[in-house]
Amino acid sequence: MAARVDSGFWFPALALGVSFLKCLFINAYHSTDFEVHRNWLAITHSLPVSRWYHENTSEWTLDYPPLFAWFEFGLSHVAQHFDRNMLQVENLHYASPSTVLFQRLSVIFTDVVFIYAAKECCRCVQEQKGSQDVLNRPSFVLAVLLLWNFGLLIVDHIHFQYNGFLFGVLLLSVAKHLQSQHLQGALLFAILLNLKHIYLYVAPAYGIYLLRSYCFTQDNKDGSIRWMSFSPLRLLALGSIVVSVCALSFGPFIAMVSGVSVCGKPGRLFAYSLLLMKRRCVLQGQLPQVLSRLFPFKRGLCHAYWAPNIWALYSVLDKGLAVLGVRLKLLEEAELPRASMTGGLVQEFQHSVLLSVSPSATLVCTLLSILPAVASIWLRPCGARGFLRCLLLCALGSFMFGWHVHEKAVLIAILPLSILAVESREDARIFLVLTTTGHYSLFPLLFTPAELPIKVSLMLMFTIFSFTALRKLHSGQGPLLRPLEVIYLLGLVVVAIACEVVFPLSPWQQRLPFLPLLATSVYCSVGVCYSFLRLYVRLLQRDDKPKQL
Repeated sequence: MAARVDSGFWFPALALGVSFLKCLFINAYHSTDFEVHRNWLAITHSLPVSRWYHENTSEWTLDYPPLFAWFEFGLSHVAQHFDRNMLQVENLHYASPSTVLFQRLSVIFTDVVFIYAAKECCRCVQEQKGSQDVLNRPSFVLAVLLLWNFGLLIVDHIHFQYNGFLFGVLLLSVAKHLQSQHLQGALLFAILLNLKHIYLYVAPAYGIYLLRSYCFTQDNKDGSIRWMSFSPLRLLALGSIVVSVCALSFGPFIAMVSGVSVCGKPGRLFAYSLLLMKRRCVLQGQLPQVLSRLFPFKRGLCHAYWAPNIWALYSVLDKGLAVLGVRLKLLEEAELPRASMTGGLVQEFQHSVLLSVSPSATLVCTLLSILPAVASIWLRPCGARGFLRCLLLCALGSFMFGWHVHEKAVLIAILPLSILAVESREDARIFLVLTTTGHYSLFPLLFTPAELPIKVSLMLMFTIFSFTALRKLHSGQGPLLRPLEVIYLLGLVVVAIACEVVFPLSPWQQRLPFLPLLATSVYCSVGVCYSFLRLYVRLLQRDDKPKQL
């Protein structure tokens, strides 16, 4: 059962405080994602539905699932009261003060979903008995870790995106499962998948958990599955939820008839044939187009800025071997792919020495990386918290081995891990390593000098609070971090000074402009890989007692 949390005055204060802070960033730097979402507002407002996923006037074409397109469509009807010019497709890179104000406020106001989800998550953690100090309450610490998360603040409210709204749906879904409200949790996740398909990363955890622990209602005494307890009605309920949400999202693109009309009074046979042709045209011209936008496998293995994952280590090893091969005269520099020796960080990337990686290879690696986690919750389910651990491993496994991974995807693991961090000392230790390295890996997103003090100050405040609060929560059991972990995290300070202060003043800035990004990605990759392995150790320890649903 969910614990009752007396949030009294402090939760609204935390929520209002961070909302006011977000308002201070309205006129801060914003990335190309600002133009991406302005263009999507214009597309969904000015064009018929049949052209949403065909429009390509801007290079930033609509590539989120249809439910998010409907979300943009709804926002556009509010946007027209701020500045109608922002809703014209041909007004590329339009950023009037009214447009900026609307876009920023839309992110802040939609964060109400995240605020509500954070409160629900706080209801799910166990409070320490006899604790009167609000600063020493797991619910308070969790609220700060979620509401004041450094990564969300800079990615959404400076860089610009709607991750807070989306993560709110994810955390609310997790909270519903922790509260044993599984149909609500499944409905929320189905909605989330139709808002942004990156959450397919954690779909295996949801699918296996709900099938094993919801559709099968009883276990044997040894914890193994009791096959006779399978409930077809529960499976039907889950299937109905998924089909209904997908029908709501994709239905118009399957059912619409565009560009063809029935004129006159043709015979019934002719009309029926024409209708079939329409349907075929729609299926060939709409749904495949939507799917091609959602899964653009023509992009390279790594994003333009390498995410801190296994492929960053693989690619830098390839670069090192290529340079060594040239110096030892084992390789001819002229015969090497240009990007591997000069450009550094581009989307289309061919490895020089090591085997180039294909999308299918990354899929196999991803599935193998998460297989032990999903097998664990199938063979030995440990309740909703076992599901949460599996979700984290699916998120990190996909982040580590996925194709064209964005650096911001590390937040899919960091935010849910906050729930476990306030309850367990070992999880707090993993959280501190992952959140520090994962958050620092986002630093290059804000590369303008004006935002340097902001990102440094925000990360220092969040990191200091995380270390101090979690150490106090888990006091009396020795230090949270081991000496090597402390040394590694202190190395981030050296990397930060080198990349943010020393390098811009050095002559290497012109010769090797990608070097800070490379150093950041590779160094942070070590911490993310380590956290992934430590989470697997925690899962296999099976110290969570099975929870009857």
